[in-house]
Amino acid sequence: MTVAARLARFVVERSWDDLSERAREELKIRVLDALGCALGAMEAPPVRAIRAQLDDFGGRPLCTLIGGGRTAPDRAALHNGALVRYLDFNDSYFAPGETCHPSDNLAPVLATAEYASASGRELLTALAVAYQVQCRLSDEAPVRAKGFDHTTQGSFAAASGVAKALRLSETEIANALAIAGTALNALRVTRTGVLSQWKGLAYPFTAFGAVEATFLAARGITGPPEVFEGNKGFMDSIAGRFEIDWEGEDLERVRRTFLKRYNAEIHSQSALEALLELRQAHALDPEAVERIELETFQVAFDIIGGGEEGGKKEIRTKEQADHSLPYLLAVALIDGQVLPEQFAPERIVAPDVQALLRRVEVRPAADLTARFPAEHACRVRLHLADGAILAIEKSDYEGFVTRPMGWERAREKFEQLVVGRVDPSLAGELAETVRGLDELETRDLTAVLARAGARETTKGAVR
Repeated sequence: MTVAARLARFVVERSWDDLSERAREELKIRVLDALGCALGAMEAPPVRAIRAQLDDFGGRPLCTLIGGGRTAPDRAALHNGALVRYLDFNDSYFAPGETCHPSDNLAPVLATAEYASASGRELLTALAVAYQVQCRLSDEAPVRAKGFDHTTQGSFAAASGVAKALRLSETEIANALAIAGTALNALRVTRTGVLSQWKGLAYPFTAFGAVEATFLAARGITGPPEVFEGNKGFMDSIAGRFEIDWEGEDLERVRRTFLKRYNAEIHSQSALEALLELRQAHALDPEAVERIELETFQVAFDIIGGGEEGGKKEIRTKEQADHSLPYLLAVALIDGQVLPEQFAPERIVAPDVQALLRRVEVRPAADLTARFPAEHACRVRLHLADGAILAIEKSDYEGFVTRPMGWERAREKFEQLVVGRVDPSLAGELAETVRGLDELETRDLTAVLARAGARETTKGAVR
């Protein structure tokens, strides 16, 4: 059997019964968290641009758009995925050579589960499949060092979850994997140098393509069967040789994903918690801080600290700010929090944060690097104007696998994100729908999502 055929069999054979009670609970928490992120991003400029394009281009009203309206499944995956991803506040997964955001798969799985009239259990199972595929490929086939984006593995994950939601056969799934995995290889330049809005749209676009690929496979279109191991295939061209025993894989990898406490790139989380604890413990006046020093693990330094993926002190946009340790530490010290309002255009360019971020020094430490990814370690030192130095060291943060957020804490974050955007009673109804999703239908969830900021349009098929 080809690797794609073995993976397709895994997708077909896994079921709700394979999920432990803990995994089921964690999946619901991830859905709630992702939907909070989505509702918190309703007015984001890139999302408005996508919505305008959908209004202009139309699409059969088959699937729900979060916030109201309906369109075709692939377009719903794009729009809803952009909502989930825009704030950069959704979940993450660490592998030694890769970081990904598995809840990016919610939008394509949700759209196709609604299309297929799937039950809530089928939706959650399909999402668990996507999580497992993305995380295990991140473990065994990292591509970041080769210059490719983590959405490359995401093409296989999204196609797997979508195919599961559509109840496709092994042959159809193998072709969906082959088409998506051949067509949707993305460059890492998305997240290096001067960051653009594509940072938040790369995975939604991959999801859009994966949905389209899977529907084409369902109609009989074939793809390269040796997409993984073949001549100039995924292994040969990008990832190198690797082996995953798909026959022995479970659906538990969701339990090793984690949530963000702060609205910032995942590798910043422990540093932000450390700095904010110092700020509170010493009732610090930000103006008394001359300099901030951070020691962190190599991956954090490379991606958001000014290492191999580019300097992080020329900050003018939201996308640059949430991927800059100097900006994040500076704004956290001044404002006492890092939430969506810390990325308002006027906040980013304000003189106080712009001045302080230039006095932030970030460097990697070998001992902290050796503890990654099992730990999320850092050391923070604040140099005060009177000569005093305040120091703290962290190995994790609230939300990490070692200190996970339970349902109630995740719901607090959800409510914080949707306040002022969704009526409190509707927010409560949405949370309770997610809580009981395994006893409901997918369309019970999408019906509530359609009412969250519902809008009308007479143009095209989006309505």
